[in-house]
Amino acid sequence: MRREFIIRWTFFTIGLVILALGVAFTIKGKVMGIGPWDVFHYGLFKQLGLSIGTWSIITGIIIILATWAGTKTPPKAGAVLNMLLLGVFIDLFNALLITPQSFLVQFMFFVIGVIILGFGISLYVSADVGAGPRDSLMLLIVEKTGWSIAFVRNGMEVAVFLLGWLLGGPVGIGTVFIALFLGKIIQMTLPICQKWLKHLIENRLLHIVIRRFRIGRL
Repeated sequence: MRREFIIRWTFFTIGLVILALGVAFTIKGKVMGIGPWDVFHYGLFKQLGLSIGTWSIITGIIIILATWAGTKTPPKAGAVLNMLLLGVFIDLFNALLITPQSFLVQFMFFVIGVIILGFGISLYVSADVGAGPRDSLMLLIVEKTGWSIAFVRNGMEVAVFLLGWLLGGPVGIGTVFIALFLGKIIQMTLPICQKWLKHLIENRLLHIVIRRFRIGRL
């Protein structure tokens, strides 16, 4: 049981790191436009300062508090870590990655970023240790209104996209591309990540290695 716990949280953490890397790549390729939530965070950064990652964390805190108030249930550890780590890693990768000047390189950064983004989401979702703040809010709205998940999710995306656009966030064909095709990438990669997770959990050799490592530390 402890081994499965470690493996799931490892998947979760690595998934968030990869997700943040994908976000940073799309931001560096912002000439194409970026995802709706990132448009919103970028617009806040442009108008009010701080950093994109910081605004991601602040937005996450507000959403978690609103969801907590609506459900009367404290947020799960996965939602809190999602909020904190994602913002930190976005700022880290934004600082480490170069800022391309040519349109071609920005286009390549954007495409690479979307692919990495989809894989990172699949990796952390496959861990199944709790939904992120935005997904938790979506589920709360669905529960309270009875509307479909697709309708609520699309409504949230459109709302933050419009707010980000009004704040001056980078909007372009890439924003539409992410909205239309990110789900397809997740659909293709999620079963693969779930298969990897299941294999690692059931792998007896890995179990022996972890057990010997723990005995060696005692």
